[in-house]
Amino acid sequence: MSENMGSDVNASTAAIEHKVCARVGFLGNPSDVYYGRTISFTLANFWASVRLQPSDDLVFLPHPTHDLVQFRSLDHLVNRLHKEGYYGGVRLLMSICKVFFNYCKENNIDLHNGNFTLSYDTNIPRQLIYQAGLSGSSAIVAAALSCLLDFYKVRHLVEVEVRPNLVLSAEKEHGIVAGLQDRVAQVYGGLVYMDFSKEYMDDLGHGIYIPMDISLLPPLYLIYAENPSDSGKVHSAVRQRWLNGDEFIIKSMEEVANLALEGRTVLLEKDYSKLANLMNRNFELRRQMFEKDALGELNVKMVEVAQSVGAAAKFTGSGGAVVAFCPDGPSQVKLLEDACRKAGFIVEPVQVKPSCLSDVDLKTLSSN
Repeated sequence: MSENMGSDVNASTAAIEHKVCARVGFLGNPSDVYYGRTISFTLANFWASVRLQPSDDLVFLPHPTHDLVQFRSLDHLVNRLHKEGYYGGVRLLMSICKVFFNYCKENNIDLHNGNFTLSYDTNIPRQLIYQAGLSGSSAIVAAALSCLLDFYKVRHLVEVEVRPNLVLSAEKEHGIVAGLQDRVAQVYGGLVYMDFSKEYMDDLGHGIYIPMDISLLPPLYLIYAENPSDSGKVHSAVRQRWLNGDEFIIKSMEEVANLALEGRTVLLEKDYSKLANLMNRNFELRRQMFEKDALGELNVKMVEVAQSVGAAAKFTGSGGAVVAFCPDGPSQVKLLEDACRKAGFIVEPVQVKPSCLSDVDLKTLSSN
């Protein structure tokens, strides 16, 4: 949902609101951090929205749940911090404002002097918002960036390919360890094939991003648990081994990246039996590279439960949620639902959100 500001007369009062969906890393993750390739799509089941209301002062409104500052007791406070850490969305809104301002200044993009009030909301499960399961934090940042582009009327001056970099930069302000995949998926929307080869990243400052028709995807299912793993811990050790030239990690990441390259062809041909094999191989390679303790026992169990009924399954990100495919159809879906319910996991059909790019956005693409 979005409401672009019209005339200058209304600019002082018109509110702007943008919604950005969660994302599923479908194939090739986590190779985006290692000059690899990925395929991702936006998940309409869960979203974050940001509202910008012009105001006299620059204000950031805390969310009543996610930016909690009032507690029943010290015990309540400590339990909350133990489960969710010192997280919240206001810090993300502040950081994207800083990154956006600096980018515009460095690129001689003039901004008017108006102020605004930013607030946000989300239906992403609280335990997944600031984890890598569904990329909830980047959804908040991407939605806020869209509001800023419209408020300052500079959407046509900030290229679509650059916007994921801005989102990631804002998240890195808070020590979030991640690659560009999630941010590309959420800026573009829909189903996207991404190539982060070093030559592209060095020459262009971003990857090559190719939107695909969402109808190419088969019916998929989302599985998630109450206690997902932390992506920063998951990425750190393997990345250092990669930087150190560990041959096993380097070759494994190359194979993971090639799964996305092969997966693009498989989707275009709708060869779903082969797709199931690629999904399972993606998870197996991750399991070989990352120790089970780093992956999280509960996260691994979600995949194993799905695979126990013959479904293909892999992480949607670095933990907390799993995407599953039942190549044998409805009877297998029923088995999946029963197995997940018995294991205490939530399972629901995936709803894919189509591309969210406007005509103005499309005109900024370097291919035009």
